[in-house]
Amino acid sequence: MLGEPPAPLRSVRTLGPPRPRAERAPAPSARYWPRLIPLLAALACVTRIPSFRWPLWSPDEGYLAVQARMLADGGVLYETVVDRKPPLVPWLYEGAFALFGDATLLPLKVLAVAAQLLTAVLLACIARRRWGDRAGRTAGVLYLLVSVGLNPEDAQAATFEVFMLPCATAAMWCADRRRWAAAGTAVACAFLVKQTGGAVLVPVAWLLWRGGAPRRHVARLAAGLCGPVLAVAVLTTPAGFAFWTVTGSGAYASFAGSELHVFGRGLANSLILAGACAGIIPPVVRVLRVARTGAAELWLWLASSVAAVLLGFHFFGHYYLQLMPPLALLGAAALQILPRERTARAIVATGCSCAVFLAWGLLAPRPELAHAARLAKVIESRTGPADKVLVWGIHPETYWLADRAPASRYLTAGLLTNYSGGRNGPQVGEKYAVDGAWPVFREELRRQPPELVVDDSRGKPYGPDRVPSLRRALTTAYRPVLRVGGAVVYARVDRGR
Repeated sequence: MLGEPPAPLRSVRTLGPPRPRAERAPAPSARYWPRLIPLLAALACVTRIPSFRWPLWSPDEGYLAVQARMLADGGVLYETVVDRKPPLVPWLYEGAFALFGDATLLPLKVLAVAAQLLTAVLLACIARRRWGDRAGRTAGVLYLLVSVGLNPEDAQAATFEVFMLPCATAAMWCADRRRWAAAGTAVACAFLVKQTGGAVLVPVAWLLWRGGAPRRHVARLAAGLCGPVLAVAVLTTPAGFAFWTVTGSGAYASFAGSELHVFGRGLANSLILAGACAGIIPPVVRVLRVARTGAAELWLWLASSVAAVLLGFHFFGHYYLQLMPPLALLGAAALQILPRERTARAIVATGCSCAVFLAWGLLAPRPELAHAARLAKVIESRTGPADKVLVWGIHPETYWLADRAPASRYLTAGLLTNYSGGRNGPQVGEKYAVDGAWPVFREELRRQPPELVVDDSRGKPYGPDRVPSLRRALTTAYRPVLRVGGAVVYARVDRGR
């Protein structure tokens, strides 16, 4: 309560790095991990239950599934299979499909549970080493409870951020133990899952600098960081890797054109996350009112993660997942110097928020998925297994649900119009496409015209009426044959479908 006098603080330094070995508490019980890991595993499974409710949760999952099929059919990443993301998650999907088949995302959903569990265990390790057993338990439990604190489409999807977080947390775990080569490798893996994962390099570098930064340690960190990135660039194509992951997204990252739309999305997702962290924010604020904390690297981790969320000016909900590990650690840091009952209250409050988000995930309808499934049935009924189709929209999962190959390497209209950034203003159209995309797209359609074209724009600003090249192609070679929930299905004139 705000009227209570501040609780006595144990010591400001208890929020900082681990104490020297001679000052540490007696060795903890050997049963600590055998007790904690099953608890965290159960929580990870419970909090991910909604992810199994639907075949997929987001267009990103659909994009990855289609990419994996294209790679399995001989596609080349960053040439005939493209996206603005690094390759580790597409390769993960491709490997899972090779082992378990490409008709379900169930193996990826299980891997997402494992990724969340690993993140929680690493956070518990960091907190336990710094502040003791209770703080370790608190950090792991708090993380899993807040990990679902967003729109279920963002929190439950088995996509980039979920697989990035254990890599970023592992980087902090390694840096906390002065294992600099391993820390660099973990930062590289986080970057190779999603570019913003590289933000964890900031607190890692701070820990290195604060420790004196001998040249050999800097060299180890640099080698661990650069080696995997260079290896992946060589395994794909260096120019293509650099273009699609770094240099080719200028229009996508621009803030102009949809300021109010994007600001509203950012504010809404920030409020949702604040509600999920209802048990964490008050104790952190309470401690900050009465003491200066010494855990600068944790604040740097949070600050660099906030910068990563801001980067690109889109504020999609799944971006906010990157904030959750440092928030959980800061919550554990604050609670470990407050009376024990405050920890119980924080976990109860966070658990109640978690229950609300779980109910949201289990009960909320998915109209866009239902629409994509209806389109997929129409496509499947009007084409053969070897036919290619073009879905002009932002839901690439339609290809995967229909089990039909896309007619183009550009799986969404966003890559060809810049709408994929959530734009709803003037910066949508052919001239805002990925550099060089339209000549390639026209050649793809000329060389192997799709049997069906589905205009799924449904009044959005990337519709054919605002895209002259697509409008000409539809006018000269296709005719509309039916409508499905606002989408228009076109068949080739010479095939008469």
